[in-house]
Amino acid sequence: MPSLHPRASSSPADLQPPLTAAGTPGIWRRMACWLYEGLLLFAVVFVAGWLFSTLGQMRDAMDTRRPLFQAFLFVVFGIYFTVFWSRGQTLAMKTWKLRLVDRQGRTPSQGRALVRYLLSWVWFLPPLAAIHALPFKVSGGEVTVLLTGWVLVWALLARFHPQQQFWHDVWAGTRIVDATSLPR
Repeated sequence: MPSLHPRASSSPADLQPPLTAAGTPGIWRRMACWLYEGLLLFAVVFVAGWLFSTLGQMRDAMDTRRPLFQAFLFVVFGIYFTVFWSRGQTLAMKTWKLRLVDRQGRTPSQGRALVRYLLSWVWFLPPLAAIHALPFKVSGGEVTVLLTGWVLVWALLARFHPQQQFWHDVWAGTRIVDATSLPR
């Protein structure tokens, strides 16, 4: 006779029912959430920067440890997103009623959330690498235009996916769904 109790090794993600027909939120709603996430990350950067500069006794932003600080922020962001995405939502996603799920409609594992974090850098790394490779110096305004242009192009490329998902989600095996369309 099958047991009514879940296995002791089951994770909460295994106990969730599979997603059947959750709606895909519109691109502009997801981008609004993305911008709001950037505002919330300001607080994360502030606290992480204060901690790093205090413990490292940095005197100014042009300190020689700047690359180490950038690597530290990369790790801090990775922890932030991996923890929240492995629970299904960041604070901004809760506000915009969005949820991250895997292909089966379950909350992604921490490993899958980490892969999504690493793949999400496709939003920034290509234009930054191109700017770095240019044989001439570009101004801050030109960098802003190039980054903004790339982000808009990358966001609009989701229109070419059958479910209009962002390509880093497709590659990571995740997708963003409307949290209000999920069963409670």
